[in-house]
Amino acid sequence: MLFKDVIGQADIKQRLINEVKGKRIAHALLFNGPQGIGKLPLAIAYAQYICCINKGENDACGVCPSCVKFSKLVHPDLHFVLPTVKKMTSDSVIDKWRKLVTASPYFNYEHWLNAINAENAQATIYTQESDIITRKLSLKSNEGGYKIAIIWQADKMQLNCSNKLLKLLEEPPAETLFILITEKPEDLLATIQSRTQRINIRNIDENTIAMALQQRCGVETNQSHQIAHLANGSYTQALMAIQLDEENKLFFELFVNLMRLSYQRKIREMKAWSDQVAAMGRERQKRLLLYCQRLIRENFIFNLHRNELTYMNQEEKHFASRFAPFVNERNVMGIMDELAEAQQHIEQNVNAKMVFFDFSLKMIVLLKQ
Repeated sequence: MLFKDVIGQADIKQRLINEVKGKRIAHALLFNGPQGIGKLPLAIAYAQYICCINKGENDACGVCPSCVKFSKLVHPDLHFVLPTVKKMTSDSVIDKWRKLVTASPYFNYEHWLNAINAENAQATIYTQESDIITRKLSLKSNEGGYKIAIIWQADKMQLNCSNKLLKLLEEPPAETLFILITEKPEDLLATIQSRTQRINIRNIDENTIAMALQQRCGVETNQSHQIAHLANGSYTQALMAIQLDEENKLFFELFVNLMRLSYQRKIREMKAWSDQVAAMGRERQKRLLLYCQRLIRENFIFNLHRNELTYMNQEEKHFASRFAPFVNERNVMGIMDELAEAQQHIEQNVNAKMVFFDFSLKMIVLLKQ
């Protein structure tokens, strides 16, 4: 992964390059930012630049033995710590990780769960991972340079894993770099946050996403700008938008059906709706609730008649033209709070039928406000 392969983020790239040139490489970095903006490709490109034998002015050479190994993610001094399920280890799923990342480093947590066949399980970075990475980093560098550990979705570490990692961050081996990647820094131990140099990475601007879609995916100019606008700064979202989008179609239909049934107070049909959603996996249920939160927010903004502030496709906009007046300042916060509470209950493994039927009943009252 070269810096030139990372979409946008020119200021972050230059900062990282300058740290290598000035020999100011920190022992621990925390890459923070929303999903799909390039945190992982930035981390890999930075690691490759550090280890490159023939560094260029603004990028790794891409052809030296070190870079060739990095292109396949098999460099012996590059280590990954990953969330897994069923007591897997990062090492046991590393081939699946390499396949996913080399295909495209712009993916999300759900893509990773699918890659490891997690089904309905929640992926976690188990305590044993801290022991494994400690053992690896205690050994001499295989190629005489830096040893680099990239901890992806670092906020998913178990408490004991975090505590053991903290000890390693307090007394790191020489020429060792940790890069923690997260979208939820608040879920990390405060002591870990304090021992890392935090780099906040921003959304990618629309024009950069549009240009990348044109050059890398062959998307036409007009369509690329429309997709870039809907992606809201996430290249991963943009890629998902140009791929088969059956899930979003399903979510849209479920959202529309629930709003209509709740408004019409069709309790029996609402119960059937709840049973249908409850039959979906928990990860999919969480994605549905996130989708509903987005559409409620977009419908509320739609009332302002500011097209540049809305992020909906044509089908969603068509529905919003009739539904948006029912989402207003009197009920929007109540609806969002109920969706957030439902999401929290699903994460806590509360009975899904109860969660969704309870939410649908509350929508009867909220939509009348």
